[in-house]
Amino acid sequence: MDLNADVGEGFGVYAPADDAALLPFVTSVSVACGFHAGDPLLMERTVRLAVAARVAVGAHPGYPDRRGFGRRAMSLSPEEIEADVLYQVGALAAFVRAHGATVAHVKPHGALYHRAASDAPAAQAVARACVRAGVPILVGPIGSDVMRGAASSQGVRYAAEGFADRAYDAAGRLRPRDEAGALVTDPEAAGAQAVRLAREASAETLCLHGDTPGAAAIARAVRAALEQAGVPLAPLAR
Repeated sequence: MDLNADVGEGFGVYAPADDAALLPFVTSVSVACGFHAGDPLLMERTVRLAVAARVAVGAHPGYPDRRGFGRRAMSLSPEEIEADVLYQVGALAAFVRAHGATVAHVKPHGALYHRAASDAPAAQAVARACVRAGVPILVGPIGSDVMRGAASSQGVRYAAEGFADRAYDAAGRLRPRDEAGALVTDPEAAGAQAVRLAREASAETLCLHGDTPGAAAIARAVRAALEQAGVPLAPLAR
């Protein structure tokens, strides 16, 4: 099981969460690439920290929507999505390569993630961008046959993702962030959810968000719960 965190999600004078505090507990990170968050200097610093911590580095491309943090729907065409994702992954890849590593996976962010989970043309666009960028793994939600099918059609490995710090509804969908209780901020509850997802769902990777309140304590608890449950932890690309 891979344990990943979304990191590098600040820009300019707006500092991200304490990403360094998460690195001892995760096996991979997904780094913001400059559209919804991130900037060149922050990408440089985040990649340096992750490589030094021997954590796999993935790209976290999103819609060009800083004001909405990439969480608002945008009516981009598949051609635009493919070009935007390729652009962002390429930017991150330059920093990763400069630190002696390679981009391990692509994980869309926010509204683009949710659109690709159910919109076949968007999913195909993201998968094509993975191929063109030379990234072998596409990360998407558990149960998304659309994204899994797009990855398969492009010869890309699909890694299904569960969320340790987000609440699910009765149908197994993520509860919208604007609803009460959408975030799982209790470390023990997040740890229990992580173990449940690892045992009962088809997840290959579990996500933690660097901007969740108490993220480091949650990460510590999730890692401990998985290890106590006997769940082996390793990055996706191994």
